[in-house]
Amino acid sequence: MLKRLKSTEPDRLNLTLMLVLTFSTGIIDAVGYLGLDRVFTGNMTGNVVILGMALIGADNLPVVGPSIALACFMIGAMIAGRTLRPEAAGWSRRTTVLLAAVGLTMSAIAVVLTVHAPHAGDPVTLTITGALAVAMGMQAATARHLAVKDVTTVVVTSTLTGLAADSRLGGGTGAHTGRRLGAVVLILAGATVGAGLLHIHPGLGVMATAALTLLVALTGEIARERAVHDAELEPAAR
Repeated sequence: MLKRLKSTEPDRLNLTLMLVLTFSTGIIDAVGYLGLDRVFTGNMTGNVVILGMALIGADNLPVVGPSIALACFMIGAMIAGRTLRPEAAGWSRRTTVLLAAVGLTMSAIAVVLTVHAPHAGDPVTLTITGALAVAMGMQAATARHLAVKDVTTVVVTSTLTGLAADSRLGGGTGAHTGRRLGAVVLILAGATVGAGLLHIHPGLGVMATAALTLLVALTGEIARERAVHDAELEPAAR
């Protein structure tokens, strides 16, 4: 495994890891919308739209849940932004720590969901919504710092825009078509998996997301340590 990581270009590895997180975002948003009273914890555009409609009482949409998710997502993004501010773009030890914190937070939430079934407006459910949103805010800001072009892990509208506008039919060269299409397909697939897992148990989707996030953190850290080790050996080899 280490030899494989050694031969993998950092940019390609980071792209792969961010696509895995995109898939996990689809899972967690399906759990949030279907299991936590129509709330997105990753896709904040959806929450803004829901909140706007809810303010005039449309279709009895929730107000408290989306408001908590929006505020907590921003808190998570601020935590990650401040943590990564001293670091150059790319994978660092702080990147690993932040993603590990996201994975552990989701693991704890999954445990809570095994003993407490979510109910609309319930204080524990709202707390779960807030904690998930903080975690997703941290993930989104960390992905932003990695600066993998066209893969934000939480938004596909801009990805679809770039896919269409830069396509050959749109007069472009079709650059980055694969990663853009992959991000859209993976968040779609994640939502499908999340909805399916919700039928079995509300905590399964969160646990799956936690496992994927921790795997991403571990893989990124192994690759980072290998790169540091190789850089230290290079002068000696000369």
